[in-house]
Amino acid sequence: MKAILIGEFGGPDSLVIKDIPKPTPEPGQVVIKVKAFGVNHAEMHMRRGEWAEWMPVSGIECVGIVADCPGGEFAEGTPVASLMGGLGRTVNGSYASYTSVRAANVVELGPDASRLGWHQLAAIPESYATAWTCLFRNLELQRGQRLLIRGATSALGQAALNLAVEGGTHVVATSRNESRFELLKERGAERAVIEEPHLSERLTERFDAVLDLVGNTTIVDSLQMVRRNGRVCLAGFLGGLAPIQDFNPLLQMASGVHFSFFGSFVFGTPEFPLADVPLQKIVKMVADGKFKAEPSRVFQFEEIREAHRVMEANEANGKMVVVVDQ
Repeated sequence: MKAILIGEFGGPDSLVIKDIPKPTPEPGQVVIKVKAFGVNHAEMHMRRGEWAEWMPVSGIECVGIVADCPGGEFAEGTPVASLMGGLGRTVNGSYASYTSVRAANVVELGPDASRLGWHQLAAIPESYATAWTCLFRNLELQRGQRLLIRGATSALGQAALNLAVEGGTHVVATSRNESRFELLKERGAERAVIEEPHLSERLTERFDAVLDLVGNTTIVDSLQMVRRNGRVCLAGFLGGLAPIQDFNPLLQMASGVHFSFFGSFVFGTPEFPLADVPLQKIVKMVADGKFKAEPSRVFQFEEIREAHRVMEANEANGKMVVVVDQ
């Protein structure tokens, strides 16, 4: 089968297409015939050698059809999505014609998947599963509350904006680029503001919740922006992977604020089963046109280097996907 491999650590040109053996599953695993996959920042860091775990075949998510399932968890031919479960980290990932993943990290796309193309379905799994968990588990978001999303023009940010607005939340969204404000307002944000490290000094209002996708460079500031009993969730690293310097909760956290982190690598574990995420309902929302969840760019398999170049240049403007012609 064809696969995209990290030939060496470096830029987009370090990604090479080669023929490798098709995976053979053991009981408890599922081989998926990959139809399309999303492109994620984590894969860029893996390609650069900046991630603790990586495999020659990258890719942390995909959509496709069950090709082999010796344990019988899924019928062959079932349309499914898969994310995490070590994909691209401890087992070869989804940048390939076929991938093998734990059954716990596979979920059926449901009957409404047939109303969408594979490129549309590929924009959903990682971004929407993560966004839903951050909003409705970590932040315990309720209808009518006020939410700030920092880094809202990212793929994860746009997914969170769509789900929050559909859930009846009042959203203020940030972007580093004022030219993207109109996109955020089209998605339902009541207001868009320029992202900056000390945003709390400019926005005097207090929110019920903050979803911080910029990361360690802004999280201390975000902790100042919620009301008593408000919640802050850190779930991204758009501002880079450097740690917070000299973080002192006693001095830098407001009293009564709830702070949590969510990393999607936990999906499929007993504490974070994929069944907890209503992925089929989200697919139906997209198919019904409840919100716009189209990929920002669609690439062919052979264009993976260009996809990574666009991502590295911050030109994606949303979720990019790659389709696999078989």
